[in-house]
Amino acid sequence: MKNFQILLWVFIIFSSCNEKKETVVVADGSQHPNLILTTESVSEIKSQLGTIPVFDKTLTKAKKEVDAAIKKGIDVPVPKDMAGGYTHTQHKLNYATMQKAGVLFQLVDDEKYAIYIRDMLLEYAKMFPTLPRHPQTRSYARGKFFWQCLNDANWLVYTSQAYDCIYSWLPEEQTKYLNKTLFRPYADFLSIETPQYFNRVHNHSTWGSVAVGMIGLVMDDDELVNRALYGLKSDNIDPNAKDNDGGFIKDKEGKAGFLANLDSPFSPDGFYTEGPYYQRYAMYPFLIFAEALQNKKPALKIFEYKNGVLIKAVDALLNLTDADGEFFPLNDGQKGMSYYTSSLVSAVNIAYYYGTQNPELLSVAKKQNQVQLDASGLSVAIGLKENKEKPFIKKSMELRDGAKGDEGGIGILRYQKATETLALVMKYSGQGLSHGHYDKLSFSMYENGDEVLQDYGLSRFVNVEQKNGGGYLKENKSFAKQTIAHNTVVQNETSHFNFDFATGSKNHSEKYVFDVSNSAFQLVSAKEANAYPGTVMHRTLIMIKDKALEKPFVIDINKIQANKKHQYDLPFYYFGQIVATNFKYNSPKTLATLGTKNGYQHLWKEAVGNAGSESIQFTWLDNRRFYSITSATHKDDEIILARIGANDPKFNLRKDPAIIIRKKDTQNTTYASIIESHGTYDPMKEVANNAYSNFSKIEILSDTSTYTSIKIYFESGKSKILILSNLESSKDKKHSINVDDQKYTWVGSYYYK
Repeated sequence: MKNFQILLWVFIIFSSCNEKKETVVVADGSQHPNLILTTESVSEIKSQLGTIPVFDKTLTKAKKEVDAAIKKGIDVPVPKDMAGGYTHTQHKLNYATMQKAGVLFQLVDDEKYAIYIRDMLLEYAKMFPTLPRHPQTRSYARGKFFWQCLNDANWLVYTSQAYDCIYSWLPEEQTKYLNKTLFRPYADFLSIETPQYFNRVHNHSTWGSVAVGMIGLVMDDDELVNRALYGLKSDNIDPNAKDNDGGFIKDKEGKAGFLANLDSPFSPDGFYTEGPYYQRYAMYPFLIFAEALQNKKPALKIFEYKNGVLIKAVDALLNLTDADGEFFPLNDGQKGMSYYTSSLVSAVNIAYYYGTQNPELLSVAKKQNQVQLDASGLSVAIGLKENKEKPFIKKSMELRDGAKGDEGGIGILRYQKATETLALVMKYSGQGLSHGHYDKLSFSMYENGDEVLQDYGLSRFVNVEQKNGGGYLKENKSFAKQTIAHNTVVQNETSHFNFDFATGSKNHSEKYVFDVSNSAFQLVSAKEANAYPGTVMHRTLIMIKDKALEKPFVIDINKIQANKKHQYDLPFYYFGQIVATNFKYNSPKTLATLGTKNGYQHLWKEAVGNAGSESIQFTWLDNRRFYSITSATHKDDEIILARIGANDPKFNLRKDPAIIIRKKDTQNTTYASIIESHGTYDPMKEVANNAYSNFSKIEILSDTSTYTSIKIYFESGKSKILILSNLESSKDKKHSINVDDQKYTWVGSYYYK
């Protein structure tokens, strides 16, 4: 056996020394590249090089990076590290560099790039059969080159593209050797040998199915392609098994594969149930495999699947960003991730080329200032060269959740005047698989791309090895996912669904009203009846642009109906410094935690007081802007000033502040608040402009199961009445009620005048 292996290596080396530069047609008759690049697109791109600025710039950058890597030499270390460690980072760099080298080989006709890929692949082929699973044992699905199969799938998705680019250049003996020794075993390892990873519905398994499918397309292996599309035929997964995030491994319907991962997590609107951070991560494999399928198996009409959901998903994802292009951190989401990431460059290019060539996508591509080096990137580059772009206008919109769009959703209210923007995001969706947070009816608010009232996001330092190997921190479960970490109501210091994944996954909130037909009065309203047994929560958020005020303000109504008395907490997580309050509070000399579990153990109680009146006001300064919350209260409501960071010995959590309105021993109640941005501070001139709230108070006039009426008082002396219909949301329904001996009659779900 050893003699045979030696002879085989001698033959391979001898063959590689006699490569020919001309294209070689492999035994099955197909010609490469035919995956992402094709022989036709390569010819077209070559004819345009030197005349398409953004494409030329991207190609030049790729050449510089790959040339530097070639000069440095090939490094294929024995795997040992977690995310962020040396071996992890090097293998990640290897697959990214190989992918770029493949493109360069095709576009600039320099054989050194093919040689680099070949030599790298031969090193991997030599190593792969010798490797057990990764020595780091944390993952539910350990990989070979990486600590989890997810990263191994990344490797194969990118490397498949490089392999395709040199497939016809390699001698047939080498492709057979690589297919048999490295690529087919790798595909089997990710799928057959790791079914708990592969045969599920999750962003992890999307990468897995795409990895298997991509290499299957390169090798013309229909068995692998079908496995990628439809999952494993035999399902031997323990139905009670969970992954590292506590999510059940098996999809509840037992379906798996690429198409199942299109069917189940995506709504008809293109919203991905795990949230925008993981949608951003999953869009690359979804779209790159779709592009490959379109090139090699056009009869599938993959871009038409589920009414074109992949193209819709790109539009949805771009709308799930703030004014700076950063994704709203719904569920597990790292702040700062934006549409400038490479996966969104690919997504925008592919959506433009295979969609309707929407000129608004070109304006996003112009900001990204790079393109994918294929036909889709060429199309975008030509569109930019010809100045076809139009501004991408982010609109107020509802994005439904659930495969059929019937599992709640995300409501986004927006205001824009010149460069001044305000955005409000309300979450009333499903659980979001294992990356979901327990925060029904939560919301966040942004001004000019800055967070005003925040969603904490995830607790993780991605690829920072010193912080738990770059993986999720324990505080992600003990705080970031808990309900108290979000701007929504908490009952009895217990998280929604008692922090139980199975229960949360069975339920979703229900939209009540989403109406943005009047840009001066935009409303989103939803109900949650399952987070706490016997309790129904109904939240309504309204963005109002009053002619007398410079900026819009928000009215926030939280109506709670329960079958017995409880304690309720409503937190608002803000940034900056407190400027003024109209309630008294005491600050203890020694800090204590707000509670002992469910996230409360991570909150310091910095001050506490009672409302003392029927309306409180809280003003703070952040980013040189003044903000105020004005809330209707009972005199004995407790007001807590809290700060994240307790019981955090490794300083994994940010030390962000919050104000919490607590109602004790209460059965049915309603929170009513006004949230506003109302002034600025100039530190150079030391001048405060409009530093006081525009409102004097907010008052609940009446509150029944049928209607809630509220009066807001402006500092100018005027007032407005808001009446919400709590049971009938029809826009055609006629209403008539008496409030304070005055009759109000209207049509629709609300009255405001």
